[in-house]
This record gives sequence, structure tokens and C-alpha cells, in this order.
Amino acid sequence: MRPITVNLGDRSYPIYVGEDILAEIGKLMRQAGLGEKVGIVTDAKVAGLYLKPVEESLRRSGFGVSTVFLPEGEEHKSRDSVSAIYDRLVSERFERSSSLIALGGGVIGDLTGFAAATFLRGIAYVQVPTTLLAQVDSSVGGKTGVNHREGKNLIGAFHQPRLVLIDVAALRSLPRRELVAGLAEVIKYGIIADPGLFAFVEEKLESLLALEREPLVEVIAVSCAIKAKVVEADERESDYRSVLNFGHTVGHALESLTGYEEFLHGEAVAIGMVQAASISVRQGYCDQESFERIRRLVSRAGLPTEIPDHVEPQELVKRMEVDKKSAGGKIKFVLCAGIGKTQFHWLSPAEIVAKLAP
Repeated sequence: MRPITVNLGDRSYPIYVGEDILAEIGKLMRQAGLGEKVGIVTDAKVAGLYLKPVEESLRRSGFGVSTVFLPEGEEHKSRDSVSAIYDRLVSERFERSSSLIALGGGVIGDLTGFAAATFLRGIAYVQVPTTLLAQVDSSVGGKTGVNHREGKNLIGAFHQPRLVLIDVAALRSLPRRELVAGLAEVIKYGIIADPGLFAFVEEKLESLLALEREPLVEVIAVSCAIKAKVVEADERESDYRSVLNFGHTVGHALESLTGYEEFLHGEAVAIGMVQAASISVRQGYCDQESFERIRRLVSRAGLPTEIPDHVEPQELVKRMEVDKKSAGGKIKFVLCAGIGKTQFHWLSPAEIVAKLAP
């Protein structure tokens, strides 16, 4: 296993990246000092693939295990799903010493984290992400939450996990579309912080899509290390952590506007990144060559780059107006100044839409 530490004082925690390491979860939770009672939150598809080895590992280490099944899909990232978790925890008499495991993708991770943050005013939880998107992004950093009909992740809390276990073997069961969507966040880390990572993805794209172990472990570990450093610098997104939102302002608006049914999160972010890079060129911050590299890599990965014709600009404006990063009618928009560099610029939703690529 390749360990990475998120250094947050007494709330620091390890991220373990490796292959075929699910069976280590019980031992690692024991090492983390977690209590005897554990609830696994998952969905039926993931459970059919990975629940048994996780349960067996926990029981071997002496944990009592309960499992909560939630429906799949972004449309179920709701208060109703969190209530279902609460109901089970209450019926099973979970206590403050109990903990939860999020076994699944980003939706499961965010729901589980939010339930853990709010049940009994906060219990421990562990992230075991099974999608590339969750492995490199949502499982790290402690952002939890649910969607509201007017916008994505409008209800939530910061609550750091006690550990993150990333098994790249889980990616073999992903549909190709979901694997590709996850690459959007890897590309994002290269754009905002690491030209070497961006160049590595350019060079090894076919190997990554073929799920070759070594390049996968490398890009996941590097992505997690980048996010760890950002979270350490600004845990609650008061300033610098907003850099992680590159591509997300437009992406979140697209997801919300299309009812979370037309795009996977990574696909919407991919469109948002290309659009943000285009705006960066128009604002004079990014050179044309860097923009073309970004657009070309996103396209080569099999991700969309353009806003669909049926999306009305004014509807995008309305969705951006409820963006969590807005203040005084403007949004802290992340621009790129070439690959590996970013800067913030306050723009109104209308200004952002007016500057989108035609």
C-alpha cells in the first residue's frame, strides 16, 4: 500500500492506495482505534462486488457489522437517503463510539459522510471509494452533503474521515463511461497544480484507460497528495481550497439544469474545465497553446467539451446564482494561467455565461 497523510492536527488521517487491499480494512480500522459497531453504507451493485470481503475483514478483526443499502444515482443524493441511514442507525442502537463505512462512489461517500457528521452530532466514518472519481476527489477532504432541487451540494457539512482506503482493483468493474468521467478530476489536478501530472496523463492515457496498475496507482496517489495539500492549507474553503472548483461552476450548473440525468459529474466538470480555460484565454490569463492542450486531452479521454445546444444561457445563469461560492451577486471563478497555475476572478453568472465559448 502507498500511504499519504492529510495533516490536520488531531484530525489527521491516512489515505492508503494499492491493489487488492480491501481485505485490510478491518486491521486498519483497528489501528485507527474505531469502536466495535460498524455500519456499511452501500448500494446493491457495489455490494454484489465488494461487500463480502469488507464484511469478512471487519468480522475477522472483531467488529459487529450492519449494512444499509441505498438506491444508486445522483438523483438519490437527497435528504430522504440520509433519513434512511438515520433510521437504521437508530434501530440498531448506534452510539457515538460507532462508525460508518462509505463503500461506493461519490454519492455514497457524500451521503455517508453527511450522516456521520450529523448523527449524534458526529460519529466517525471511513471512505472506501470504488469509482475513480471518488478515489481522487470526493473521498478526500471531508466535504459531505446532499443536493437540493435548486442546486448541487447545497446542504452539507465538513467532516473528515478517519481513513481512506483506495483499491485500484475496484476500477476493473467500472463501466468505461464512469472510468472516463473520473479522469476529468485527474486532469483537473494537473491543470491547477501539477504540469508533470498533466503531461503524465497525456503520455499514459491509453495505459490508464486499459487499467494498468502502475500508472493508475501513480495518478491516484499524486491526485490525492495534491488534494491533501490544498485541504491542509484551507480545510473549510474560506480561500485557497476554492482552487479545486476549477470547471465546477459551469459543471454543477449543467448537472442541476439537466436534472442530474444527462451528464455524469466528471462529464459536466470536463465541459466546465474547457469552458473555464476558454474564459481564461479571453481574459488574457491563459495562452492559446495551453488551452488547446487542455481541450485536446479532455477530448482524447472521451469526455465532452461543449455545452449542449439545448441548454439555454439564461437557465445556466439561474443555476449559477445559487452557487455556494457566490457572494454579493458574483462567483469566485477559478481561471487557469497556463497548465499548473490558477488564479481567482470574481465574475457574475451573467458575465460567465457571456464569455463561454460559442
